[in-house]
Amino acid sequence: MSFIPHFELLPLVKAVGYPGLFAAVFLESGVFFGFFLPGSSMLFTAGLLASRGFFNVWLLLVLLTIAAILGDNTGYWFGKKVGAPLLERNTRWFKHEHLAQAKYFYDHHGVQAVLLARFVPIVRTFAPIVAGIAQMRYRTFLFYNIAGAFLWAAGLTFAGYYLVEKIPLVERYFTAIVVVIIIVSLLPFAWHAFKRR
Repeated sequence: MSFIPHFELLPLVKAVGYPGLFAAVFLESGVFFGFFLPGSSMLFTAGLLASRGFFNVWLLLVLLTIAAILGDNTGYWFGKKVGAPLLERNTRWFKHEHLAQAKYFYDHHGVQAVLLARFVPIVRTFAPIVAGIAQMRYRTFLFYNIAGAFLWAAGLTFAGYYLVEKIPLVERYFTAIVVVIIIVSLLPFAWHAFKRR
């Protein structure tokens, strides 16, 4: 998902370069104010630019995977150190039952949450924070954090690189592909809304 129009992604990703991409992936992976960043479509765009020679694809894959891992870890430790004390206040926004529900969810579904949240916009930012609040076992969290980072950050970036290299027509339909990525990212929200109704 992106709140930045898709047609601006190519010049945007070019402008921010390696440092900007690293910062964006880090922030979106677990720093609560990073939820608005372009995410999956930005990774695919970076891969496309790597196929044109604008980035070194191997350096890009390593940097973005590290950024995703560090971002999730930051969110987890923020949730663990700051989240629980907030919930202990039992205010209108932070309630004891929220912590109990989060802990129950992560005890039973934490693995899927940490891994699959990578592919859901907004959720990927807050999932590690909630995992920390729920006191999810850190070793388990770290393992699936790393696995998710490889699948999401490295996987989508490499997909953008590989598809353009092997199927030149992909570049012609770049805008349509980015729109499809955004729509697919939103499907879990639609499914959840449908189930609730």
